[in-house]
Amino acid sequence: MRKPTMFFGLSIFILLTAVGCSNSSNPNEVSSNTSKIETHKTENPDATEILTIDPNADIFQFGGVIYQTGIDWVEELTLTKDEQVGEIKTKNETDTKFEDEMSNKLPVGAKIFSAKKEGEVGGPILLVESEGKLLKYYGLVEG
Repeated sequence: MRKPTMFFGLSIFILLTAVGCSNSSNPNEVSSNTSKIETHKTENPDATEILTIDPNADIFQFGGVIYQTGIDWVEELTLTKDEQVGEIKTKNETDTKFEDEMSNKLPVGAKIFSAKKEGEVGGPILLVESEGKLLKYYGLVEG
């Protein structure tokens, strides 16, 4: 007769051990011992952001990056054009949905060049040859 009593006692012990070791009675509840890790993704500004800040900004998109002219410290740099890397293929003066080789002010056909620079420059700069002028555009990258 001891076998049923021993089986019953062992069953109660296992049941109590299992319940006592669980983290929570609610599976959707977060334990106070659990750490939350928050991540923030940074992205380059897009045409919408730039044109919201400055509706008169002269910009184009190249390689997924928005480039802007008229930035004082970039204008002061001594740069010369290097290799042609592209050209403006479309002009968008009506909205902020931009694609590569699209501008809001530069004419279609304006040539885009990489820049030869003296010393260290603090970021990506492209030169655009348009209407006999060489314009300096700074790549607006995050990070």
